[in-house]
Amino acid sequence: MLSRNSFRRDFWFILSASIAWGTVGVANQAIYAHTATNALSLAFFRLAIATPLFLVACGKLLGRRLWQIKPRDLLIMILMGGVQALYQVSYSAAIAYTGVTISTLIALCVAPVIVALCSTFLIREHLTRSTLLALVLALGGTVLLVAASSHPQQASVSLLGIGLALLAAAGYAFFILLGRLFSTGYHSVQINFVAFGTGALLLLLFTTSTPLVTTYPLNDWLLLLYLGCVPTALAYALFQAGMRSISATMASIITLCEALTAALLAWLIFREELGVFGILGALLLVGSMLILIYRKYF
Repeated sequence: MLSRNSFRRDFWFILSASIAWGTVGVANQAIYAHTATNALSLAFFRLAIATPLFLVACGKLLGRRLWQIKPRDLLIMILMGGVQALYQVSYSAAIAYTGVTISTLIALCVAPVIVALCSTFLIREHLTRSTLLALVLALGGTVLLVAASSHPQQASVSLLGIGLALLAAAGYAFFILLGRLFSTGYHSVQINFVAFGTGALLLLLFTTSTPLVTTYPLNDWLLLLYLGCVPTALAYALFQAGMRSISATMASIITLCEALTAALLAWLIFREELGVFGILGALLLVGSMLILIYRKYF
């Protein structure tokens, strides 16, 4: 049985990953300000830069063991790449129809619910009272944070946009659930090399209908390099490693700190006002993290 120290280590791994993911929006916004790029191009470069990094890490850490993957497991890792690409494309498309606020609320908040339901009824993970309380607080905090950052000029709600956002949430949820299957059987960089390599190839196929933007100023290439290295390669390696002793439901709750990081960065860098609801949402999210790490007291 894993020790409490192992649990705390893996908790901080996943929390660090979610904090890194929270910087993606700021970096994307900076690139959008300088170039006429599109969401598909940014998503492709994130995955395309991360894939060789995972390959190098596999070579250093695993050597020839990189290719020792059972055929069934290889297919599931490829499926993980498919749902990662599905999440990236669906979420970007949902924003165009429904706006950032509604799309983010659905994509971030529905995913943990899907994970919790599937974990409880399909994987038979035990949903404790403390985890359920943390889920409710984290979802409430995310709703308040995203709502506090909304703008009146947001796009009107459409059924197609809601459907795409739900598809993104499903892709995000099943990436977590599928990754949980391999949390102890394979190294995190091995899983992500296959998944992200597949995702990059699938996104490249989408460029037949949406042009791939490849011309950027030097500063934007540095931002793309950051996106590929830190919130993609490093963050997903930490996330997958952290799932060794963290349940899928708990991992999905911790990742909601992505919204908290994005809101704080928008407040610090772009001077966006958090307001009372935003501050309350931040406190609820912090409270949910404290419940998870000190869950024996709840």
